[in-house]
Amino acid sequence: MTRADTRTQADEAAPDRQAVAQRLLDSSQTLSYDPATEVDWETPLDPSYHGASPEWSTLYGTSYWDDLTAEQQRELTRQEAASVASTGIWFEMILQQMVLRDFYAKDPTDPAFQWALTEIADECRHSIMFARGAAKLRAPAYRPRRFVVELGRAFKTVAAGEAAYAAILVAEEVLDVMQRDWMRDERVVPFVRTVNNIHVVEESRHMKFAREETRERLKGAGRLRKQINALVVAIASYFIVTSMVSKDVYANAGLDPKRAIREAKANEHHKSMMRSSCAGLMEFLDSAGLLTRASMWFYKRASLI
Repeated sequence: MTRADTRTQADEAAPDRQAVAQRLLDSSQTLSYDPATEVDWETPLDPSYHGASPEWSTLYGTSYWDDLTAEQQRELTRQEAASVASTGIWFEMILQQMVLRDFYAKDPTDPAFQWALTEIADECRHSIMFARGAAKLRAPAYRPRRFVVELGRAFKTVAAGEAAYAAILVAEEVLDVMQRDWMRDERVVPFVRTVNNIHVVEESRHMKFAREETRERLKGAGRLRKQINALVVAIASYFIVTSMVSKDVYANAGLDPKRAIREAKANEHHKSMMRSSCAGLMEFLDSAGLLTRASMWFYKRASLI
């Protein structure tokens, strides 16, 4: 392919990319939420509700779950929901830094540039919303292990192009499926359902952008580059997904941590839920050339495939 051919392809792709970004901007103006006013922060927590759909609990389907009282089951799902929210904050802060770095000093009149700033603004509101939600669920500040935090620090510093956007997509897609269940479930405390609804609606635009950016950055990429970035994305995905529910949730819910961790690790029901939630995501990664034999090892370890 000549340089002229490459420039022609880039010139043809730019209007399409700008059109997508403009549609996302228009959608954001039409349908966006202010969590400060949309979520009922004032009503005290009703402990008769779950924090998440019970079927998404890491212990659902185990003998330990059956041994728990209804009150313990509800408390566990509240702690797990708070842990997922805290992990979401951690990753959203990584996301914001990667997007800011990607669009640094680029054309501010480009709709893609303006959408990137809109997405960052959304993520700031989401992080505050998750933080307030976790506090209302009476949970501590759950954080990934120190080793994972430092890996995240390195990833946000060096990840670029398709590696950054595909990793963003993985985190958002996994959250999206489980939150769609939670927001419709009347067993879940109402304010959490509202939080999930806001996140699902606004993240659908973010996922669209991440998919488009991933495809765009992969144009003209060679086999070696795809192999390397497929592995980088898979490793990042593994640590993101396995950090969603902290091991500390069990003690904070009043459970026996050793037994809970042991049974959660062997819980085939939860693994099946995770795999089913990622079917569309894996199809996209495969179509983009980012699902390789080496990367599949990490996805299997995380029960994403």
